[in-house]
Amino acid sequence: MKRVVTFLLAKDIDAALQFYRDTLGLHFLRDDGFALVFDMNGTMLRINKMPEFTPAQHTVLGWTCDDIGAAVDDLAAKGVEFNRYPNMRQDKRGICTFPNGDNVAWFKDPEGNVLSLTQLASREA
Repeated sequence: MKRVVTFLLAKDIDAALQFYRDTLGLHFLRDDGFALVFDMNGTMLRINKMPEFTPAQHTVLGWTCDDIGAAVDDLAAKGVEFNRYPNMRQDKRGICTFPNGDNVAWFKDPEGNVLSLTQLASREA
């Protein structure tokens, strides 16, 4: 085995293309007839065309970031809404701070797939 390939599903492939390419800024490679193919900094993302599916209720794809506040603000300015979960310590922007200091914010793509941003707390070696 060599490299990881990630997969998502979408019914509305045009909305998926616009969201992942234009909103999230992923590098679009091609539509191969079965899936939209993106390069995520060396990891391939294939968004498979599926006439019907039920999105998972858990996070299916996420990114780490150095400044979660700036990343959340950038996506919110592009119309992305961040999820709120009961009993989670989330600030007004939807950023949850865990006891270990990690910060996570969740949002959905147009199909309802749950995505996340994570800023890890600094850790001493």
